Amino acid sequence: MELSPTELTTLLERRITNFYTHFQVDEIGRVVSVGDGIARVYGLNEIQAREMVEFASGVKGIALNLENENVGIVVFGSDTAIKEGDLVKRTGSIVDVPTGKAMLGRVVDALGVPIDGRGALSDHERRRVEVKPQGLLNVNLQTGKTAIAIDTILNQKQINSSSESETLYCVYVAIGQKRSTVAQLVQILSEANALEYSILVATTASDPAPLQFLAPYSGCAMGEYFRDNGMHALIIYDDLSKQAVAYRQMSLLLRQPLGREAFSGDTGAGSSTALPVIETQAGDVSAYVPTNVISITDGQICLETELFYRRIRPAINVGLSVSRVGSTAQLKAMKQVHGSSKLELAQYREVAAFAQFGSNLDAVTQALLNRGARLTEVPKQPQYSPLPIEK
Repeated sequence: MELSPTELTTLLERRITNFYTHFQVDEIGRVVSVGDGIARVYGLNEIQAREMVEFASGVKGIALNLENENVGIVVFGSDTAIKEGDLVKRTGSIVDVPTGKAMLGRVVDALGVPIDGRGALSDHERRRVEVKPQGLLNVNLQTGKTAIAIDTILNQKQINSSSESETLYCVYVAIGQKRSTVAQLVQILSEANALEYSILVATTASDPAPLQFLAPYSGCAMGEYFRDNGMHALIIYDDLSKQAVAYRQMSLLLRQPLGREAFSGDTGAGSSTALPVIETQAGDVSAYVPTNVISITDGQICLETELFYRRIRPAINVGLSVSRVGSTAQLKAMKQVHGSSKLELAQYREVAAFAQFGSNLDAVTQALLNRGARLTEVPKQPQYSPLPIEK
């Protein structure tokens, strides 16, 4: 069959018009060096700051240092499977984590991957993790800091069961803790039926520094989901001292100067309350990390080792614990009792320090010491047993 030039031209035009090609172009680089959780990669010229990348071994990382000749990649996982010369592929996306009510009752790592052995997450959304600086719980070693944080979660059980609209969802971020400690916390929350409104983000001491650095931001992103949808969230960071160590380690390996961090708060239809935990050395609240976090919070609860060993628990130092919100956030009954009680306790601590050097005390001083001793006993309560306000 012969075709005329006109028919042949029409046929070719039709076929060319209907011919589509789809090419997927991936920008790849190669590993120049790797060690201590940091990989130097050459060839990723168009990569964005804080963009996720994927190594040939399947391990993911985030680009933090964009330099002229290479890119500094922080590895989220073990770097033993990464070798010099391995291919590295851009993902085109910034770090994100799963969020939503499907996360409630689950234990996940800093990347939102379930580690509780209950299978994959279902019906969840994803939210970008904004790696930028964020009430403070300022404590010494072995003073019951985690107990106070867990008590805060357990205390929400009664409130959450009474009103769906007032439900406060809790996100507990465990940073650099022992695996046994995390397992114990999961058991405590499970036995109290508190997991149904809680999310646990766990990075243990055996996890690499980048994951410990990322964990608070992932927990914050999960909490912001509830805030942005008109609900309320409480985020507990336990503790940020270990994140500061991980951040310092990463910065030094990337040859970055250490900078100041500040966790910012937003207001809107919902709310997101942060309760970070800071570990102090020998009760020094004037150290670098505590002073920075104190400066951006609405108050702090300071725990003291000496009080803890005297079986005054919670071991709260009344003199150093302050609230910049003040009595405006308290119930009327609590407001009436709190002001005078705190003053009397402070006076008692001051007088008690000098009373041990004298035996002949006047009646007023003796009365103050007796009342202070009784007031010290009143706030004591068992661990993990929050009391209703009327008690």
